[in-house]
Amino acid sequence: MSTDPAPNPHATAEQVEAARHDPKLANVLYHDWEAGSYDDKWSISYDERCVSYAADRFRLVAGDTGWPYERALELGCGTGFFLLNLMQAGAATKGSVTDLSPGMVQAALRNAKGLGLDVDGRVADAERIPYDDDSFDLVVGHAVLHHIPDVEGALREVLRVLEPGGRFVFAGEPTMIGDFYARRLGALTWKATTTITKLPALQGWRRPQTELDESSRAAALEALVDIHTFDPADLEAMARRAGAPDARVATEEFAAAMLGWPVRTFEAAVPPGKLGMGWAMFAYRSWQRLSWLDQNLLSRVVPRAWFYNALITGTKPVR
Repeated sequence: MSTDPAPNPHATAEQVEAARHDPKLANVLYHDWEAGSYDDKWSISYDERCVSYAADRFRLVAGDTGWPYERALELGCGTGFFLLNLMQAGAATKGSVTDLSPGMVQAALRNAKGLGLDVDGRVADAERIPYDDDSFDLVVGHAVLHHIPDVEGALREVLRVLEPGGRFVFAGEPTMIGDFYARRLGALTWKATTTITKLPALQGWRRPQTELDESSRAAALEALVDIHTFDPADLEAMARRAGAPDARVATEEFAAAMLGWPVRTFEAAVPPGKLGMGWAMFAYRSWQRLSWLDQNLLSRVVPRAWFYNALITGTKPVR
């Protein structure tokens, strides 16, 4: 029988206030709150689209030499997006998912079961990973490091549970400059959408006020759980201090982020299902084209710190 705590899907105003002084509590409350709708909110799937996305992020920073890894661990798994799609791509054969949020661990295990993947899971703190030394040959995470109070301590834990020669790959981490413009684009889009849809002719595009209020409370929690942004050079140095002398950072999404953040915010501000598949394909293909532009042209002339996403990899030294 599992001893993991039960999810708490709806934080009270009092709990949100308490979370202002406790970033780990904020992470649990926010991610339990979002667990049931997280895949829809972020357009997460477990089909070829997201399998390719996850595999491409991994290859961008670490290549695919050594595939498949025998045993992989995901920190801050959320609904399992990164590890489950990597497993489907052939990166690993057996997986373990961990998250501070019980709701997210449950969602990830449901998704793994539905996909027929060999995955177990535990509620766990990334600063105190509950596995023995040398337990895994791959540790991954997506958009998790910026939620962890002690990032360097968590990276030391990652290296502890890795076998000698084992690799870690973390993707989807916000850069300082990228976060600055992304948040402002998102806030402007939310204000514009929720204001315009008050007009009588556009009321059908407005989510009920109770849902908008709940989204605003969730956003208040989200502001608390996003603890860090990263300078790529500083993140590399942090990982090297933690014990990975070959750590390196790549970045991606500049033009793509300028589109992606307004698109995702707009999708969250209108009723679910209102936009349809045509919109989804337009958004995805536009993001693909801008990502191509970022990778093949802008990455040659734009400083890496200006891109939105940082990805980091390194290995545990062989004794």
